[in-house]
Amino acid sequence: MEVIGLVLAAGGGSRFGGPKALISWHGRLLVQHAVDTLTAAGVPDITVVLGADAALVRSRSPGLPRTVFNPDWATGLASSLRVGLAALAGSPAAAAVVLLVDMPGVTPDAIRRVVAIADTGVLAIGGYRDRRGHPVLLGRDHWSGVATTATGDRGARDYLRAHPEQVRVVQVGDVADDYDIDVPADLHHA
Repeated sequence: MEVIGLVLAAGGGSRFGGPKALISWHGRLLVQHAVDTLTAAGVPDITVVLGADAALVRSRSPGLPRTVFNPDWATGLASSLRVGLAALAGSPAAAAVVLLVDMPGVTPDAIRRVVAIADTGVLAIGGYRDRRGHPVLLGRDHWSGVATTATGDRGARDYLRAHPEQVRVVQVGDVADDYDIDVPADLHHA
């Protein structure tokens, strides 16, 4: 079952003070870290959605896979998810595994667990004990519905909440961390 990786990296990082895609994390930019994590998980086809300072991100990460530009990046995460899913529409992939650029604690093992259940009708989300987080797997049958309901910074959240009986929670908390980087102090997360 072919799965495409979708990295959402378009935001301006207003609370951080600049685009999170450009943050250095253990010697690499966060955008490259996300791509490398998907690659290490065995996801060979990856699309990165860029927005704020896209040209600078591309120039500082020349090895990025396919990138698409979200002209509405300032409106929030949902617009990047819509742009990304639209870019995948012509692919033969059965599902997309979505990774946010500012969640470097998501590991290849976590992605492999979620991707293992991929199919066109599957909705899956990483589980961290009693919390739900990334990675998120969106089966192709749901792309249109997710794109239609995605607003602001909620991404696929509203769609997933509207279909709770279809969402499979895959526990990944033993192999991943769901923290996100919002402000510079978050870079010191242990």
